[in-house]
Amino acid sequence: MKKRVLTGIKPTGYAHLGNYFGMIKPAIEMSKSDEFDNFYFIADYHALTTLKTKEEMIEYTYNIACTWLACGLDPDKVVFYRQSDIPETFELNWILCNVTPKGLMNRAHAYKAVVEKNEEENEDKDFGVNMGLYNYPILMAADILLFDTNYVPIGLDQKQHIEIARDIANAFNNKYGKTFTEPEEIIQKEVHTLVGLDGRKMSKSYGNTIQLFTTEDVLRKSINRIVTDSRLPGEPKDLDCTLFKFYKLFANEKQTKDFGDRLLKGLGWGDAKKELFEVANDYIKPMREKYNYYMSHKNEVDQILKTGTERARTIARKNIEKIRKKIGV
Repeated sequence: MKKRVLTGIKPTGYAHLGNYFGMIKPAIEMSKSDEFDNFYFIADYHALTTLKTKEEMIEYTYNIACTWLACGLDPDKVVFYRQSDIPETFELNWILCNVTPKGLMNRAHAYKAVVEKNEEENEDKDFGVNMGLYNYPILMAADILLFDTNYVPIGLDQKQHIEIARDIANAFNNKYGKTFTEPEEIIQKEVHTLVGLDGRKMSKSYGNTIQLFTTEDVLRKSINRIVTDSRLPGEPKDLDCTLFKFYKLFANEKQTKDFGDRLLKGLGWGDAKKELFEVANDYIKPMREKYNYYMSHKNEVDQILKTGTERARTIARKNIEKIRKKIGV
């Protein structure tokens, strides 16, 4: 029997290179294997903790859907759907709330980060915290457990969420008998957390991202903003620099070795950034063209998601009925 893989992206902004190399690319590569049964979704209800308007929800949801398709996701080989179209997920979310200790949620990284910030600013520790943020890991567990997921491709910073999903699955199984598969995370070793323009983790909250499907001009300007040190042309450069880390993602082995050798021999940062733009743009351009096509043919995207939803709900209905029987409903 095939192992099941499930992963999703929140539509909280335009997809950036960190999303692509950290999760989208390895997930799509996995979807091409006959070894796995793949479920990929747009986590739009998760995005409610961040988004302010319905216009943002609509725009970013299409952005993420079109990004998946442009990057090579084959909807005939995967179950591709929108989270909000699966009501069984939200029924399961409530069921799981009743086997999840509050203390487990208190230890969730996102909640702890807000509490620590509030304490530093002498605010009440729960200032600005709503239940969507607090219960976020339970909904994520419902996304995963509803479909008997074996593996979840994630970024390193999401590892705790999979650990929480396992804890919740274990708690339910202990109370009601074996029901849920305990999922495992898959983290791409070569990328882990992609660095941003300033050397920190690439994140929209830091404002240091490079948008995946921006224009060539904006891509060039973004690359020119990559922070480098003060070494002049002719001085050897450190191959642990952010610019070389980016270059390796887009280039083949021969290109990477040649570029690294020339950095060590003193290639100037300005010329290095020009070369990074060329190799990055060559890599992204075919996907950008597909993305623009889907964004201008949203009716096709809607139909793809509808078909995926029908496939997902066939399984979700069957599983939620089993879960109801387990709890006596």
